[in-house]
Amino acid sequence: MPSFPRCLAALIYEALLLIGIIAIGVILPYILLGALAHVDVARLARVQQVHFVLLLGLYFIWCWLHGGQTLAMKTWKIRLVDQSGAPLRPVQAVLRYLVAWPCLLLCGVGLLWRFVDPDKQFLHDRIAGTRLVLCAPVSPKSSK
Repeated sequence: MPSFPRCLAALIYEALLLIGIIAIGVILPYILLGALAHVDVARLARVQQVHFVLLLGLYFIWCWLHGGQTLAMKTWKIRLVDQSGAPLRPVQAVLRYLVAWPCLLLCGVGLLWRFVDPDKQFLHDRIAGTRLVLCAPVSPKSSK
Protein backbone atom coordinates (compact mmCIF):
# COMPACT_ATOMS: atom_id res chain seq x y z
CA MET A 1 0.00 0.00 0.00
CA PRO A 2 1.41 3.41 -0.94
CA SER A 3 2.18 5.80 1.89
CA PHE A 4 0.08 8.91 2.43
CA PRO A 5 2.95 11.24 1.37
CA ARG A 6 3.37 9.25 -1.87
CA CYS A 7 -0.36 9.47 -2.58
CA LEU A 8 -0.37 13.18 -1.81
CA ALA A 9 2.61 13.76 -4.11
CA ALA A 10 0.82 11.86 -6.89
CA LEU A 11 -2.30 13.95 -6.29
CA ILE A 12 -0.35 17.21 -6.54
CA TYR A 13 1.43 16.03 -9.68
CA GLU A 14 -1.92 14.95 -11.13
CA ALA A 15 -3.31 18.43 -10.49
CA LEU A 16 -0.41 19.98 -12.39
CA LEU A 17 -0.93 17.62 -15.33
CA LEU A 18 -4.65 18.36 -15.36
CA ILE A 19 -3.91 22.05 -15.97
CA GLY A 20 -2.73 21.12 -19.47
CA ILE A 21 -5.67 18.81 -20.13
CA ILE A 22 -8.12 21.47 -19.00
CA ALA A 23 -6.39 24.21 -20.99
CA ILE A 24 -6.45 22.21 -24.23
CA GLY A 25 -9.70 20.31 -23.75
CA VAL A 26 -11.92 22.89 -22.06
CA ILE A 27 -10.57 26.44 -22.17
CA LEU A 28 -9.13 26.51 -25.70
CA PRO A 29 -12.31 25.31 -27.46
CA TYR A 30 -14.37 28.06 -25.81
CA ILE A 31 -11.78 30.71 -26.60
CA LEU A 32 -11.84 29.61 -30.24
CA LEU A 33 -15.64 29.44 -30.23
CA GLY A 34 -15.81 33.00 -28.92
CA ALA A 35 -13.14 34.37 -31.25
CA LEU A 36 -14.04 32.57 -34.47
CA ALA A 37 -17.79 32.13 -34.15
CA HIS A 38 -18.41 35.27 -32.09
CA VAL A 39 -20.34 33.29 -29.48
CA ASP A 40 -20.85 34.81 -26.04
CA VAL A 41 -19.10 32.02 -24.12
CA ALA A 42 -20.05 33.56 -20.77
CA ARG A 43 -23.58 32.36 -21.49
CA LEU A 44 -22.25 28.81 -21.82
CA ALA A 45 -20.98 28.55 -18.25
CA ARG A 46 -23.11 25.48 -17.40
CA VAL A 47 -22.05 23.79 -20.63
CA GLN A 48 -18.41 24.49 -19.76
CA GLN A 49 -18.86 22.98 -16.29
CA VAL A 50 -20.43 19.81 -17.69
CA HIS A 51 -17.71 19.68 -20.36
CA PHE A 52 -15.06 19.99 -17.62
CA VAL A 53 -16.50 17.15 -15.50
CA LEU A 54 -17.01 14.88 -18.53
CA LEU A 55 -13.51 15.50 -19.90
CA LEU A 56 -11.85 14.73 -16.57
CA GLY A 57 -14.09 11.69 -16.17
CA LEU A 58 -13.05 10.43 -19.58
CA TYR A 59 -9.37 10.91 -18.70
CA PHE A 60 -9.50 9.20 -15.31
CA ILE A 61 -11.88 6.39 -16.20
CA TRP A 62 -10.01 5.56 -19.40
CA CYS A 63 -6.64 5.50 -17.57
CA TRP A 64 -7.98 3.38 -14.71
CA LEU A 65 -9.55 0.88 -17.11
CA HIS A 66 -6.42 0.67 -19.31
CA GLY A 67 -3.68 -0.29 -16.90
CA GLY A 68 -5.02 1.13 -13.64
CA GLN A 69 -2.78 4.19 -13.74
CA THR A 70 -2.86 7.82 -14.77
CA LEU A 71 0.42 9.46 -15.76
CA ALA A 72 0.95 10.72 -12.21
CA MET A 73 0.22 7.27 -10.80
CA LYS A 74 2.78 5.75 -13.18
CA THR A 75 5.36 8.29 -12.08
CA TRP A 76 4.76 7.55 -8.40
CA LYS A 77 4.45 3.76 -8.97
CA ILE A 78 0.84 3.53 -7.79
CA ARG A 79 -1.79 1.30 -9.39
CA LEU A 80 -5.54 1.18 -8.87
CA VAL A 81 -7.06 -2.29 -8.55
CA ASP A 82 -10.21 -3.82 -7.13
CA GLN A 83 -10.26 -5.35 -3.65
CA SER A 84 -8.99 -8.71 -4.94
CA GLY A 85 -6.11 -7.11 -6.88
CA ALA A 86 -7.76 -7.52 -10.28
CA PRO A 87 -8.24 -4.72 -12.83
CA LEU A 88 -11.23 -2.45 -12.27
CA ARG A 89 -14.60 -3.07 -13.82
CA PRO A 90 -16.10 -0.09 -15.66
CA VAL A 91 -18.78 0.46 -13.01
CA GLN A 92 -16.09 0.67 -10.32
CA ALA A 93 -14.11 3.24 -12.28
CA VAL A 94 -17.19 5.40 -12.86
CA LEU A 95 -18.29 5.08 -9.24
CA ARG A 96 -14.82 5.98 -7.93
CA TYR A 97 -14.70 9.04 -10.19
CA LEU A 98 -18.14 10.27 -9.19
CA VAL A 99 -17.61 9.69 -5.47
CA ALA A 100 -14.15 11.29 -5.53
CA TRP A 101 -15.64 14.72 -6.34
CA PRO A 102 -17.51 15.19 -3.04
CA CYS A 103 -14.73 13.40 -1.14
CA LEU A 104 -12.20 15.96 -2.38
CA LEU A 105 -14.40 19.04 -2.45
CA LEU A 106 -15.74 18.67 1.09
CA CYS A 107 -12.49 19.90 2.63
CA GLY A 108 -10.71 16.70 1.63
CA VAL A 109 -12.78 14.52 3.96
CA GLY A 110 -12.29 11.58 1.58
CA LEU A 111 -8.52 11.90 1.91
CA LEU A 112 -8.60 12.36 5.67
CA TRP A 113 -10.76 9.25 5.91
CA ARG A 114 -7.57 7.26 5.36
CA PHE A 115 -6.44 8.10 8.90
CA VAL A 116 -9.50 6.42 10.47
CA ASP A 117 -10.02 3.60 7.97
CA PRO A 118 -8.82 0.22 9.29
CA ASP A 119 -7.26 -0.62 5.89
CA LYS A 120 -5.92 2.93 5.35
CA GLN A 121 -8.12 3.44 2.29
CA PHE A 122 -9.47 6.71 0.98
CA LEU A 123 -13.23 7.07 1.27
CA HIS A 124 -13.84 6.94 -2.49
CA ASP A 125 -11.83 3.70 -2.68
CA ARG A 126 -13.79 2.21 0.20
CA ILE A 127 -17.10 3.07 -1.48
CA ALA A 128 -16.05 1.93 -4.99
CA GLY A 129 -14.46 -1.33 -3.81
CA THR A 130 -11.05 -0.31 -5.10
CA ARG A 131 -7.63 0.11 -3.55
CA LEU A 132 -4.26 1.63 -4.36
CA VAL A 133 -1.21 -0.62 -4.47
CA LEU A 134 2.47 -0.04 -5.02
CA CYS A 135 3.73 -1.30 -8.34
CA ALA A 136 6.42 -3.92 -8.20
CA PRO A 137 9.76 -2.43 -9.15
CA VAL A 138 11.04 -3.53 -12.52
CA SER A 139 14.31 -5.36 -12.12
CA PRO A 140 16.99 -4.45 -14.64
CA LYS A 141 17.85 -7.21 -17.07
CA SER A 142 21.27 -8.63 -16.51
CA SER A 143 23.58 -8.15 -19.42
CA LYS A 144 26.31 -10.65 -20.17
